[in-house]
Amino acid sequence: MRKILLPALIIAAALLIAARLFYLQILDDSYIQKSENNAIKVKYEYPERGYIYDRNGELLVANQPSYDIMVTPNEMKNTDTLEICSLLGITKEDFIRKVEKAKVYSPRLPSIFLPQLNKKEFAAFQEKIRRFKGFDIVKRSLRDYQVDVAANVFGYIQQVNYSTIQNNPYYKSGDLIGKQGVEEVYEDILRGVKGVKRIQRDRFGREIGPFKDGIYDTIAVKGKDITLTLDAELQKYGESLMFEKRGGIVAIEPKTGEILALVTAPSYDPSILVGRKRSENYTKLYNDTISLPLFDRGLLAEYPPGSPFKILTGLVGLQTGAIDENTTFVCHHGFFYGRGAFMKCHDSGPVKLHNGIYNSCNTYFGSTYKQTIDKFASPKEGVDVWSNHLKSFGLGNFLGYDLPPGRKGLIPNGDYYDHWYPNGGWRSSTIISNAIGQGEVKMTPIQLANMMAAVANEGYYYTPHIIKKIQGDKIDEKFTTKHYTTIDKEHFKPVIDGLFDVYNLGTARGLRVEGIEICGKTGTAENFTKINGKRTQLTDHSIFVAFAPKNDPKIAIAVFVENGYWGARWAGPIASLMIEKYLKGEITRKDLETKMLTQGLKAEYEKPYSGKPFSINK
Repeated sequence: MRKILLPALIIAAALLIAARLFYLQILDDSYIQKSENNAIKVKYEYPERGYIYDRNGELLVANQPSYDIMVTPNEMKNTDTLEICSLLGITKEDFIRKVEKAKVYSPRLPSIFLPQLNKKEFAAFQEKIRRFKGFDIVKRSLRDYQVDVAANVFGYIQQVNYSTIQNNPYYKSGDLIGKQGVEEVYEDILRGVKGVKRIQRDRFGREIGPFKDGIYDTIAVKGKDITLTLDAELQKYGESLMFEKRGGIVAIEPKTGEILALVTAPSYDPSILVGRKRSENYTKLYNDTISLPLFDRGLLAEYPPGSPFKILTGLVGLQTGAIDENTTFVCHHGFFYGRGAFMKCHDSGPVKLHNGIYNSCNTYFGSTYKQTIDKFASPKEGVDVWSNHLKSFGLGNFLGYDLPPGRKGLIPNGDYYDHWYPNGGWRSSTIISNAIGQGEVKMTPIQLANMMAAVANEGYYYTPHIIKKIQGDKIDEKFTTKHYTTIDKEHFKPVIDGLFDVYNLGTARGLRVEGIEICGKTGTAENFTKINGKRTQLTDHSIFVAFAPKNDPKIAIAVFVENGYWGARWAGPIASLMIEKYLKGEITRKDLETKMLTQGLKAEYEKPYSGKPFSINK
């Protein structure tokens, strides 16, 4: 027994040692993940970001090569500071500051020293890089824009900050990440996957070849290409029509919810946020607190919707039974809705739903709103019913589109007014301005465009979205799911007939386009701001919403032009031109086009600073 026990123990110990060595050397790779291991140097290969195309296959965003100089402070030895400064065109102070910053990040890990060298700078430095221990060159790709529009849609890429590095182990110092627009929303898809190479070093720090013959190395995988719903030609045309104007244009395909154009004005050329001057240019854009070029008015600007809101007032009135198609109100250039309270109107005589829409009669829709709220046992109940119908159109909340969140707008309910009138006493006449899109109601341009898509579809809409196709993948199914409003389909036809005659008999009859049946609604919204601490009324906003063709809608659109006087003056012509451009590909209304392309509102926007008077209700 003793003769067997000793050899058995020796054999067992040998097997344990062999198993442990096998595990450490073959199975356990955890230690090679530690980049601080002095025996292994980790190098990353950066993939190209995915390309971005428009709905017609036009390439919008590609890539261009860029070279970053990285530094690992602990590996710096006998660096000729003057030579490297001369070579890179930096001062000695810059050199010291950059190295100190790298030490703060990590003395033993590579971090960015000088980003985005051009080809000439790269060639000059690469030729002498062997003299500079601790310095390395990493090739990356920067965006190469094929168009000079849609900056708000694309977003941009920038170096990751410390917080991102701490919260996401994928990113290292100097890595690039998408910010704003589709670059941010689809970052995980566009960025691809970094390749990793592990280099074995000897005790003197010299590279001696791939670690374990490269069995742990991986290759970079290019990001997936994406196709946007955007029509690049329509987007470009929309931005040109907003010459010297401020506002937003949103165009949607009603049958799919695909965003055809998302214009904010003023905007900027996306290429200025690429390269060494990106930070400088971004700062200039950010500090422009007057024009706000970084502020996406299509998603973020909350405006009173004005007269286009009458569409909803009419639909809710029909749905609740407060009115029918033949309900008639008599307009005397306005109406009294309370003691000494008069709502002005440019219409007169007996008004029904049809001519109330195409003449944009305040009396008709103010009376409709009042009867809708008063139909219920209390104003609070009436407002809650009204509010819930409106929210079924996606109003008063985020629509869920695939761009960085915008604003919710505001659709008040009974609790809202109970808060503002804690002692009670409010009633339909107190809040009657809501009837015509003033009052407390606020909407964004994309909400208005989506509302028109729902009207065009006679009661349903798809969540607006900018993604059409992802290479090798499917888009989120929420973008192909119908959302139904609480308004019965039968109520949309009389409203659509009224919208059609806005172009034939009403406030947009001068904007007709031959061969296209357009349904639209003009709008004017009061505009207030604070000047020297005093609430001041500025020139009204110009608003227009539309869809076309009437019987087979292919485009729904909302246009806001800030300080644009009235709906048919600026917003209406732009909407008609955008519709004709999309449906026919060419413009016949050259009179409208010339005016929109060459005339703007620069003088209007200077009035808060020049002291010139504003134009009110003209």
